[in-house]
Amino acid sequence: MIHIRALLGITLFGWLLNLFLPWWAVLIPALAFSIWFIESARTALLTGFLGGAIAWFAQALFTHFLNDGILTTRIAELFGLGNPWLLLFLFFVMGGLIGLAGSITGYQLKRSLKPA
Repeated sequence: MIHIRALLGITLFGWLLNLFLPWWAVLIPALAFSIWFIESARTALLTGFLGGAIAWFAQALFTHFLNDGILTTRIAELFGLGNPWLLLFLFFVMGGLIGLAGSITGYQLKRSLKPA
């Protein structure tokens, strides 16, 4: 089950932090919202992945449309992908993996700090 508040928080704050901080910035809200809201490992996996993926995809899509797709087309050609939308899908997956890492870390931290 996906926790909607955590998903929206990870997505919104992850996207905002990615505007000013390095590529791993989506990990910070994933970790924080996972500590605050998430109650199971399965929820942490799904929510973290989707939150990070949507945040990274939103940033990549924003950049893609901002420069009429020139940058993503050139990078896709550089990597031999041919299609810029495939590159945007790769950004989706990479952002999801980063959000997943932050979310599962936050859940495990919360679990380890709970009194026995």
